[in-house]
Parts: sequence; structure tokens; C-alpha cells
Amino acid sequence: MIAWLRSISTRRLLALCGGVVAIIVGGAALAMATTDGGPTPPPKSLPVAVHDALTAPDVPGVSGRIQFTNHLVNNSDVQGGSPLLSGASGRFWASSDGHLRFELQADAAGDSGTGDTQVLADGRRVSVYDSGTNTVYEGTLPKGRDRDGSDYSADERPPSLARVKRDIAQLMEHVALGGADPTDVAGQPAYSVRIEPKRNGGLVGGAELAWDAVHGTPLRAALYAKGDSSPVVELKATEISYGPVDSSVFEISPPSDATVVDLSPSGGDATTHTDTPSVTGLDPVQQHVAFPVIAPDTLAGRARNEVRLLQSDERAGALVTYGHGLDGIAVLERAVDQNETSSIQSGDQGQLRLPTVSIDGIQGEELETPLGTLVRFQRAGVAYTVLGSVPGATALVAARDLR
Repeated sequence: MIAWLRSISTRRLLALCGGVVAIIVGGAALAMATTDGGPTPPPKSLPVAVHDALTAPDVPGVSGRIQFTNHLVNNSDVQGGSPLLSGASGRFWASSDGHLRFELQADAAGDSGTGDTQVLADGRRVSVYDSGTNTVYEGTLPKGRDRDGSDYSADERPPSLARVKRDIAQLMEHVALGGADPTDVAGQPAYSVRIEPKRNGGLVGGAELAWDAVHGTPLRAALYAKGDSSPVVELKATEISYGPVDSSVFEISPPSDATVVDLSPSGGDATTHTDTPSVTGLDPVQQHVAFPVIAPDTLAGRARNEVRLLQSDERAGALVTYGHGLDGIAVLERAVDQNETSSIQSGDQGQLRLPTVSIDGIQGEELETPLGTLVRFQRAGVAYTVLGSVPGATALVAARDLR
């Protein structure tokens, strides 16, 4: 999936991130509203609450209203009024056969202007339509695989309580998990759990997930920065109801003149698994790319971890990683055409106005958020993207160390 980032602009990257947040939060659907004094479920241990959710009877469908909050980008940097960047309210629908739709509408009275975003998924593909730029971003969702490489479809269904306990124990080797806290979601009894990285968490303070105690539907997801009690990104429903959803709800199409951006890896089907080995290592990757790969042994105090070939179209690129966990840094390198300009020079269709930075006298651009930083610049026909859950100063040091 990181290969998708190899050749997309900042505008496309942020739109994709917004769509991914919506889909990951959704799972089968949705999000929750804050506690409003409604009924709460009885106390349960986390394994039992999770097992009960995974084995709950299927629902014919679910729909309601949602609120999406996004504090990743300062309002002063947002142009064009994209709800994915400025946050918005809207509606959602999900069917029992795996179809999902989010509709976000920006506040017409707000500073960010008007516009709407449609997110559609069917379990195999996802599309995000941004009316502000009249652009459709399409991608193929990766197929789930078990630890032994087998498909989830061949896994234990439904999972036993012992299996859930084992998986939670393995997860707790890397993260700290709270208990299943009884709460209520838009009048529905629910459980909520807090997840925090134990080490190498970068700027991420934790995440929270809530689900319906009766139906097992995912009901809330939020990401927090270190030291901040308010979520940076949150999707929640202000209204929710269960019942069949007409299939016509998911039969919508963007305007015929919309620009379509395919974010799928080469071949267009991320659900197809192949035994073709990945190309890794500095020397093997160098043989496949048409530019000198810059991969110092250390970067911003982090040791080099891996060099991997990225190939999503006719251009091959390199991904170099440093450090471990969320505190690591990734560097994407790719050749650019002579007439290709940065989004600062071309305007990037007005989606974002990013601060400019100097990388050894070269003008680059920086996007610093509470959860991480992205720095981009071009030098000698090669485009470099540095990103990680690190402060802006650390990302700039890493960019300037690429020599």
C-alpha cells in the first residue's frame, strides 16, 4: 500500500488519507456519538466483549448521521473547502452484503466554504469523490491474510473465545489495552476501549474504538496525539438506526467530467496474492531504478532498516525506512520528468497551501500535523518524500541528511 504514495501529490495524498480514515473507522460501518446519558451495557472483560461483538447476529443494514472531525491541518492552511481536510457532518449507509457509503458535507457558513465528499466501498474497492476538485480517487482494498499466510476466509469463523484471548494477548505485547468500558452511543449501549503504543509510538498518543454492545457494529474511532486529551481525527454518528438499506443508495456515480486517479498498485488488484519475492536491499534495488538511491546508514539518529523497490506504474522507485515502529522515518524516492513541478509551483489545484522550507538551498514543502510530518523536495531529477510520526524539526533534519 505504501507503493501508492510513490507518485501522488500532496492533494492526492491527503484525500487518500481521509478516505482511508473513513473506511478503517467503518469496518462494517460507522461511528458513535458521545455519551448522552442513554442505557449502558453490563460490565464485561475485554475478551468477552470483543467475542460477543464478533459473534453477534448479522444486521440487515444500518444508517444514520455522522460527524467527522479532522484537526490534522490548520484551518489557515485549508483551501477549497474539502470536508476531508476541514471536517464535516453527513450521513452513512451500510448493507449486510458489505457495501458502505459515507457522505460528508462541509458547513456552508464556515470559513472553509462548501463542498461534499462521497466515500463508497464494497469490500473489494473503495472510491472517494471530492466535489471541490471534481476528482475521484479509486483503489483496491487489500485482502485479509492470517499470520500463516492463509486467507481469512479459511480461518476460524466465528472465532472462539480462546482465539480472541490469544489474539489480544499477542496484541498486548506491542500496545497497552484498557478494559471494555461500558458507555452509550446515540442512545445505544456500547463498549469502548483505549489503545496506546508501548514503545516507538512517535507522536501518536493512542486510539479509541467503540462498538454496539448488542449488534457488535463498530461505533467510534478516534486518534489522539501525545499529551492531548482531544482527538485529532474522529468519526462519530449523531444518529443511528438498524434496518434494510435499499441497494440504490450505493448506485451513485461522479460527474462524467471528473478526473479519475487510480491509487491501486500495479495490476489493479490488491486482493491477488503472489509468490513473487519483493526486491529488497540497497544494491538489488539500485539495479531496478534509473537514479542513484540515497540511503545513508543513519538518518536523524535512526539506523537504516530496509531498502525496498516500489513499482506502481512504469516508473520504479525506492522506499528506505529508518528506526522502528511509528517513531520511524520513511523516505520515498522516485525519478521525475523534466517538466514535472512541485505542487507549490503548480498550485496543486488549490487544495492546500503548504509552508515552504529550504533543503540545502532547494525550496521544498512541509506538512506538519499533530500526528506526524511530511517533507517533499526535488533535487537532480529525483523527488524525495520524508514522512513519519515525528516533529517537523526531526523530519527536516532527515531531509537535509539525504546526501
